[in-house]
Amino acid sequence: MSLTNGQHDALSPLPGIIGSSPAMLEVYRITRQVARSKASVLLLGETGTGKELVAKAVHTLSDRRARPFVRVNCGALSESLLESELFGHVKGSFTGAVSDRAGRFQSADTGTIFLDEINSTTPLLQVKLLRVLQEREFERVGGDTTIRVDTRIVSASNRNLLEMATNGTFREDLYYRLNVVPIHLPPLRDRRDDIPALVGHFLNIYNEGNDRYVTHIHPAAMEALQAYDWPGNVRELQNIIEHAVVMATGDELTPDVLPRVVRGEADPTMSSPTSLPKLDFESLAQHLVLEGLSHADDSAEDLHSRIVDRVEREVIAQVLDQCQGVQIKAASRLGINRNTLHKKIKDYGLGE
Repeated sequence: MSLTNGQHDALSPLPGIIGSSPAMLEVYRITRQVARSKASVLLLGETGTGKELVAKAVHTLSDRRARPFVRVNCGALSESLLESELFGHVKGSFTGAVSDRAGRFQSADTGTIFLDEINSTTPLLQVKLLRVLQEREFERVGGDTTIRVDTRIVSASNRNLLEMATNGTFREDLYYRLNVVPIHLPPLRDRRDDIPALVGHFLNIYNEGNDRYVTHIHPAAMEALQAYDWPGNVRELQNIIEHAVVMATGDELTPDVLPRVVRGEADPTMSSPTSLPKLDFESLAQHLVLEGLSHADDSAEDLHSRIVDRVEREVIAQVLDQCQGVQIKAASRLGINRNTLHKKIKDYGLGE
């Protein structure tokens, strides 16, 4: 069956996105259709599947393309910082608020705001986000002046929001407001036929950036790349191709420049949970930081909060659990003031 011009255009790749598998053609079709509307869009998929690229495509293909596109990583900031980041604050509303500041929603007025990892938001912030979606208005932190905006919301989650809404960890009414048009981004293991095109794309980028000429791919290397399951998805593939370009000694990408885990060999640092205690604490910390960096965009400017805050949250959560929620005991074990612990529990949403 031949496609009409209109059908062909609807299935053509989005700007900056590589792939022609059936799953990606469906992503292109829905994205182009929804971009022309004002509907909220919810992007669903694992980390590294390209949700930000699709969010940008929704904006670029819309009538708002000449207006701002603003991205906020909801998972990288504590509740209080995220509230100020999204809605702004007035002078004196908290320590360090030395002047009035507009938030990201106001900066994105008449444009698009992309709320990444929205599953990380706390119930208090979810109430405020619901109001923005329903009423298109909000107040800055510490202020009483209502600000109205015309901002399109595109959000993303790497967790099942419907399941979270069902078990009460995400507001059900907010979920349905966000989920007007869902777009499911497939993991790379479900579109292995796109891997050769992605490899070629990243080879071009990193050859140019590193003044290298790795223009050929050994068949065994390509076979290994297509057989690997890619838990980090396209972002992991991108990092591995950059590594391969740097380490290649000739003009061919050979299997020996690929990580052992991609070649199907056991990786001692990534085998099974039972093997982790054999690593010293310093090695574990190094691996954790490397893993956090590998999942960050090259332009990310939130690496400290992205990695350190999440580790701190996990430490506090586990110590609280060991202390049966007794904050005095937990603060003593953590070696911090009880008031400090109370604030961190609130900031990280651990007291819900």
